[in-house]
Amino acid sequence: MLFYVSQKILAMAKHTTFETLVSPLRLFTYITFRSAGAAVTALLLSWCLGPYCIRWLKRLKFGQDYTDRAEEKGDLQARILSKRGTPTMGGLMIVLVVDVTALLWAQWNTLILLSLLTVVVLSGLGFLDDYAKVTKQNSRGVQEFLKLWVQGALAVFVAIYLWRVPETSMLISQVMVPFFKHPVLTGTFGACVGVVLTAMTIVGSSNAVNLTDGLDGLAIGCTAIVSFVFLVLTYLAGNAKATAYLQIPHVTGAGELTVFCAAMIGASLGFLWFNCHPAQVFMGDTGSLALGGVLGMIAVLIHQPLVLAIAGGVFVAEAASVIIQRSWFKYTKFRFGTGRRVFLMAPLHHHFEKKGWYESQIVTRFYILCVLCAVVALSTLKIR
Repeated sequence: MLFYVSQKILAMAKHTTFETLVSPLRLFTYITFRSAGAAVTALLLSWCLGPYCIRWLKRLKFGQDYTDRAEEKGDLQARILSKRGTPTMGGLMIVLVVDVTALLWAQWNTLILLSLLTVVVLSGLGFLDDYAKVTKQNSRGVQEFLKLWVQGALAVFVAIYLWRVPETSMLISQVMVPFFKHPVLTGTFGACVGVVLTAMTIVGSSNAVNLTDGLDGLAIGCTAIVSFVFLVLTYLAGNAKATAYLQIPHVTGAGELTVFCAAMIGASLGFLWFNCHPAQVFMGDTGSLALGGVLGMIAVLIHQPLVLAIAGGVFVAEAASVIIQRSWFKYTKFRFGTGRRVFLMAPLHHHFEKKGWYESQIVTRFYILCVLCAVVALSTLKIR
């Protein structure tokens, strides 16, 4: 919005005595300036809205009084009970801040609108899940198969839409792999693989961030780190000279996703201010499903879906631990009559809690690993 207003003012002032006076508005044509503005705006909005949001959620009694999935007899009991009553659904604030900031600072192209659509749909799904828990309609929230259907429907819709539009069809029909200069699959077969890969990226990322959201500040801090990676990647993907030099896919309009990523970084850091240990508010599925899904969407929109698996290595490890644990438990129960575990508890962060690590230790060490994954992901720009 600010971009369009600035251009309108510049056009009206052209060849008048006010032209020099309003010339600084040309800064709004630069993606770097608008990205910086978006990050600061999102951070300040989060700081301002945070206390009001927390009080509002407490007044509505949207607190974590439901039975947590991590709750079981053992060392975790005291930790979980100490967090009872902490308001959840703080993801509403994140979603509001990201949406408002992106609409203010970005140019509204197709890529931005698809990202906003992802945030709105998945935050709505997460809200229903959280609401079912806090109102005790269902202690486990929305059924897993229903979540997957909604996420899958959104992902397939986006994949087919991108494939059918000539300007974006190559995002689906050409499959890119990190560390390779050229597509590894093209044509009809490549498009079929691309649709499946797109769906897996969006759905997998959404659920992986959701599974990571189990300790104070863990998911939102890692989200900020991964968002920084994609801030760099989106800026380069939208710059024709940079893509030619680095031999990476050029996507027209992808530069505006840099503004969106900056808004996510600002909103994430602002929420972390209130979510760090001891947390004053949890984002809940309202935030985690939306943030994970939109990271997957951005990766697809810049033609780098598999890079997300590297940058979000912590998210991948968390999701993999749950898949391995469930699969092995079911197999051993079928094979031997008694289910066995690979980890002391899944997701992975609970395994380390069971081993006696403090919550702050786990979060800090996972941050370090996330930064390492971010460096490796950025290295794909030159190692080809």
